[in-house]
Amino acid sequence: MTEIYVSTDVETDGPIPGPNSMLSFGSAAYLADKTLLSTFEANLETLPAAQGDPKTMAWWETQPEAWAACRENVEAPESAMARYLAWLKALPGRPVFVAYPAAFDFLFVYWYLIRFAGESPFSHSALDIKTYAMAMLGTDYRDSTKRRMPKRWFDPIPHTHRALDDAIEQGALFCNMLKEHRGGGNDGDK
Repeated sequence: MTEIYVSTDVETDGPIPGPNSMLSFGSAAYLADKTLLSTFEANLETLPAAQGDPKTMAWWETQPEAWAACRENVEAPESAMARYLAWLKALPGRPVFVAYPAAFDFLFVYWYLIRFAGESPFSHSALDIKTYAMAMLGTDYRDSTKRRMPKRWFDPIPHTHRALDDAIEQGALFCNMLKEHRGGGNDGDK
């Protein structure tokens, strides 16, 4: 069965689900050749009794447009995660969770899927773009940052801190890395 790379980005009001809430998330489903099959996005109501982390909320004050975008048309997590699960199951292949950083984004998405939809088609695994870059570049993990990655890996897609925009950007980055790693092109740094 074909793997579908589900590049996902979350926006939250703190570092962990439960005490904090996932405010917004977006996923972009890609084939390995960078064909964008479908997208999903949702803005969520905050969890009852959860509170925004002071450091995270201070950061949000520096991002008023992104904050406004993630607070429009909010829906209950139960509804959003049921729609998301149905979307994932309708993809024409096996979904693979992809993110940068996967540990953070997967933590929230997995928790919300299990809590509100009862299951996760991703199982217990996620593909981390930074770790993949470390392996490809032969660098230490902490040196495998976006600013040290070759420019040829990046499409001209802005990073807006809007979940779906960032999921699309990161999915294209991953597909470009995958193509190069599999021998499909390395035309030098642009």
